[in-house]
Amino acid sequence: MPIFDEAVEKCYQGLEKRIKEAGMNVDLGRIRSAFELAASSHVGQLRKDGSPYITHPIAAAIIVVDMGLDEDSIVSALLHDVVEDTSVTTEEISRLFGKSVAEIVDGVTKLTRVNFSNKEDEQMENMRKMLMAMSRDIRVILIKLADRLHNMRTMEYQKPEKQRSKSLETMQIYAPIAHRLGMQAVKWELEDLSLLYLDPAAYQSIMSTIDNRRPILEKFMQDMCNKIKDRLKEWGIECTINYRLKHVHSIYRKMYTQKLELKEIFDLCALRVIVDDLSECYNVLGQIHDMFKPIPGRFKDYVSTPKPNGYQSVHTTVIGSEGIPFEVQIRTWDMHRAAEYGIAAHWKYKSGESGVREGDEEKFAWVRRLLENQQSSEASDFFTDLQIDMFADEVFVFSPKGDVINLPANATPIDFAYNIHSAVGNRMVGAKVNGRIVPFDHKLHNGDIVEILTSKASSGPSRDWLNIARSGSARTKIKQWFKKERREENIVRGKEMFDAEMRRNGITLAEANEADVVAPLLKKLSFAGIDDLYAAIGYGGVTATKTVNRIRDDLIKSQKVSGAKSALDKLNDAAERRNKQSKPQKAIQGVIVSGLDNCLVKFARCCTPVPGDDIVGFITRGYGVSIHRSDCKNHISDRLNPDTETGRWIDVSWAEDIAEGYVTNLQIASRDRSGLIMDIATVLNTLNAKVRSLNARDLGDGMASANLTVEVKDLAELKVIINRLSSVRSVTSVTRSNN
Repeated sequence: MPIFDEAVEKCYQGLEKRIKEAGMNVDLGRIRSAFELAASSHVGQLRKDGSPYITHPIAAAIIVVDMGLDEDSIVSALLHDVVEDTSVTTEEISRLFGKSVAEIVDGVTKLTRVNFSNKEDEQMENMRKMLMAMSRDIRVILIKLADRLHNMRTMEYQKPEKQRSKSLETMQIYAPIAHRLGMQAVKWELEDLSLLYLDPAAYQSIMSTIDNRRPILEKFMQDMCNKIKDRLKEWGIECTINYRLKHVHSIYRKMYTQKLELKEIFDLCALRVIVDDLSECYNVLGQIHDMFKPIPGRFKDYVSTPKPNGYQSVHTTVIGSEGIPFEVQIRTWDMHRAAEYGIAAHWKYKSGESGVREGDEEKFAWVRRLLENQQSSEASDFFTDLQIDMFADEVFVFSPKGDVINLPANATPIDFAYNIHSAVGNRMVGAKVNGRIVPFDHKLHNGDIVEILTSKASSGPSRDWLNIARSGSARTKIKQWFKKERREENIVRGKEMFDAEMRRNGITLAEANEADVVAPLLKKLSFAGIDDLYAAIGYGGVTATKTVNRIRDDLIKSQKVSGAKSALDKLNDAAERRNKQSKPQKAIQGVIVSGLDNCLVKFARCCTPVPGDDIVGFITRGYGVSIHRSDCKNHISDRLNPDTETGRWIDVSWAEDIAEGYVTNLQIASRDRSGLIMDIATVLNTLNAKVRSLNARDLGDGMASANLTVEVKDLAELKVIINRLSSVRSVTSVTRSNN
């Protein structure tokens, strides 16, 4: 038996102790072998807190034990990083621990050996890989959730940028997956830990307020528990009652989205009544309503109509004797276990069983449907649709036959039609909601009865439907119809959009072909020829902006541009000419000031120049030289005003070697909508942009604006950020500050 560091051995013994306490019937020798392979493979690797890396897989395995998973899951958790971070192969794991463990570890492993053109594509393909593995064996995502949960618990040791990026990813992907799987305890902890780093001030403010009120609220809830327990005992109902305070992120979300004060949140306090039989749930409900006054509109029966993730409980909100509102959740023990641990509560394995058992195929069909719908999506569309189809708040509506259909919040009849079948959506000519004709953009509400009117004479969907449909699956099916039925029209439309975007970037197709960047791009995007690209742009499969951005980036990298100069070259020409004409001078903060050395240099806040901008300098009184863009309104107005001292404007240029980051400001104008800031933050995160600040405000009349301060290396990086932000849904313009 290998000898490991005492701290490592103690950590592993903690895992064995937890297994024994859980009463699990597992082969500890096999688990020990997995630990020894992982520990020896990770030897010399340290975590950010200085502890041996193996402590992380052990911690993930302990979380897996707490979830109630099986022996293969514990072994996989111990080995989940060895393929990605060490020389151990999947084949070796299969030989030592079996095919099932090898497939789980492979499903958790990122695509580290594949080269991607950008971070966004890499993240998308890794997510697709994990979802595909998850559709075959749900243990893949359960172990990934355990891995992410421990990483978030120890995020304090990471750099601030890493804390924010990982927290945003957790909030957008992993917490909602936990919710979709019904794992509320995991979801809540992931959300609270993410909020701690995404908005620390708000987190601390809420925690401080709760801590101040905690003694009063806990006494109140304990009194309510005792009163309810005594009443139910009189009626011969055996139950277990506990209470909780609403978790921090849930409070934060309600305060932000509904513009509420903490005192206005009715379900800040929640009592949970757990009974043995389903019939007793409704008996308890009657007793609760007899004891306390219920708040109208706050009753929800998730027993008769479970949530898509399987959650079941009866919810009601009542007013306590002290005038404090509190929520009561009533459920059976089976419902309780499912609510706390979701799919893990009943995912028990036996040796030799396959990952998915009989009857589970439909349970995870939503994963396969999601993958099928998104096979041809671009990275940003994939994540947007992923968040909507899988993670968004839901609305429950009924078909005329009484079937319950769950759709994303704010869904329309178009989403309902395509949820029924593609043919129903394609032949749709109208819709009725609760017996009344409604427009296509009508927002559906819980309990609506929806009837779709179809006609064989229908000419198919309208392109406007892409802007009306809320669900990603509906938009994908509409795009597929246009892809199949309107190819020639799509080619013409796509070519116009592509040519316009090329002109906007100062690039010609001949220039791009000469630099040999178009053919590799077509191959990378799986297009046989340029017409296929035009068709895809025409039906919305890809966007002209993103395609031309890739061509532009490849042109810059290849440095094979000849003939007409690109927009970036033109912007750099003046600075390059000055550099060639003047003798070398000492650079100050990346800027060479003509005729001056060792002077103080500062960058003007009015126009925030970055390398690549054509710049000029202004000699200030006592503060050195202020660097402005040559198109700065202050510079132009001074030049045109005969009363100003134009001699204070001097020539400056960028140095050749610029290593520093430069801060600049952007203004984003947009139509107001839910999730706008989250989508903007997602784009910035995938670009690894260094964001200094991001502030948004409602302008009224359905419009909003956001001010972004970002640190970039040069104009090329800034243009990529501007172009990506411009492609965010509802954004109408992205401009630089130029007062």
